[in-house]
Amino acid sequence: MRPLSIVVRTICNIFAWFVAIFGAYIILHGHLTPGGGFQGGAIVATFIALLLVAHGGKSFLGWVKKEIFSSFEGAGLVAFVCVGFLGLSTTFLYNFLALKGGLFGSAVPIGPNVGVLNTSGTIALANIAVGLEVVGGLSTILIFMFLGMRYVSEGGKEGVKDDK
Repeated sequence: MRPLSIVVRTICNIFAWFVAIFGAYIILHGHLTPGGGFQGGAIVATFIALLLVAHGGKSFLGWVKKEIFSSFEGAGLVAFVCVGFLGLSTTFLYNFLALKGGLFGSAVPIGPNVGVLNTSGTIALANIAVGLEVVGGLSTILIFMFLGMRYVSEGGKEGVKDDK
């Protein structure tokens, strides 16, 4: 896949970062608003897709190694399972941090949602873990779809390297 025009790449360089920040916002505010780890992870993976399409696969894979996304996927899975097992004294995925104070355990204020982020307990940790998992999984799928498309476009030759 060849890079698109300089205009498209410039607009992508400006706009794509807003997509990534919005995805992170959705992941972190998942317990307060509609959304969460899966939706935010899909938005961040859209950021990866924008960069891949605008700059072309060779450039993108020159900046980022595809193994990093497998690492994100594995780290998200391990983090989610660890969050689940931390509350195992009561039940799997028990919200043991709720109302304990500290970073994630503040009491929920009475009245309308004022956007207090530290009231979720383990829900925020689970959202972050799911977000990492989805970013890693969807980005890996996108990269391997590009590599498969490249393999087919070059005639399915056995000597085609899949790393660039």
